[in-house]
Amino acid sequence: MEQKKSFRIGKFNVIDIIAVALILAVALYAAARLLNRGGTIEVPTMEITYVVRVQNVATELYETSAANLPSPLMASGARLNGQIESVEMTPYLVLGPDGQWYEDPDHVNLYFTCTATVPQEEVMTTKVGEQEVRIGKTDYIMKSETVEFQNGTVIDVRR
Repeated sequence: MEQKKSFRIGKFNVIDIIAVALILAVALYAAARLLNRGGTIEVPTMEITYVVRVQNVATELYETSAANLPSPLMASGARLNGQIESVEMTPYLVLGPDGQWYEDPDHVNLYFTCTATVPQEEVMTTKVGEQEVRIGKTDYIMKSETVEFQNGTVIDVRR
């Protein structure tokens, strides 16, 4: 019986040529993916300004906070695209035994004004870092390089 020889081109047969073509195709695809990795996708952003109230704070923390502002916002040890601009103080009121409200000389309410640049999306869930910023949110953590307060309440948001 005579054995058929496969079609050859030089030292390569058809199967070798197909294998080399597949390897080149995979290599080109991988190279294209790696080269396009550095491309950036432009996400539209918008500026927001919001105010966070922190109640029942020791009076001396107002001066310390004010002296260290403006200060970049932070979360999880990383700077965010925003900052605490300013802080204002109002009296903290306590109910006396006679049913009247009195100023607590040792405590105040602080109002922090913050600005941030956030992604502008179709569904408006405004987030600074991983925290949502919406009026009435009561567990906001106000944190920067020099200031940190827990359980703040977002009382105003302007876009």
